Amino acid sequence: MTTMILNRREATAVMLQTRGDALVVASLGNPTYDVAAAGDSPANFYLWGAMGGAAMMGLGLALAQPSRRVVVFVGDGEMLMGLGSLATIACEKPANLAIVALDNEHYAETGMQRSHTGRGIDLAALAKAAGFATVASARTPEELAALRHLPYEAAGPVFINLKVSAAPEAASLPARDGPYLRSRIREHLLGAQAHA
Repeated sequence: MTTMILNRREATAVMLQTRGDALVVASLGNPTYDVAAAGDSPANFYLWGAMGGAAMMGLGLALAQPSRRVVVFVGDGEMLMGLGSLATIACEKPANLAIVALDNEHYAETGMQRSHTGRGIDLAALAKAAGFATVASARTPEELAALRHLPYEAAGPVFINLKVSAAPEAASLPARDGPYLRSRIREHLLGAQAHA
């Protein structure tokens, strides 16, 4: 098995290239910076706080909007904190939901401590054991290219684990105002009636 790992920022951009009208939830820290760097959109929801809650936010959107694909970008630390969400998502079986873990094996937001994925815990294996319909991993550009369509085409729930570099990238800061972000995605989904 190769030890190559992906550039985090580039891998996120590749995963978003064919998103179409998919809704995107980004957990705090690097996933938010990387999704924003790939292109801000009213269909993006940046979850600046509530660590461990991004996957469940995605589940709520997927259940409320069954005709739209929902893709959640999380860090490995975020996913480890919200492991119970994998079981809940597997039980609900949303066909339109995908979780993409940007796994750099560190808690980047709290000082780069090594996370459990750096000590042998396999997030993709956990998702598969929970009952996700489609599970994949990538650590090379070729593997990434082969699976980048899965969040938008494969039977869900989908879980993709991307092994990415822990090297820092420049922060790309989207809006941080929670009520604004909430209203923006509501208006994107519901139009003017969102304010009625």
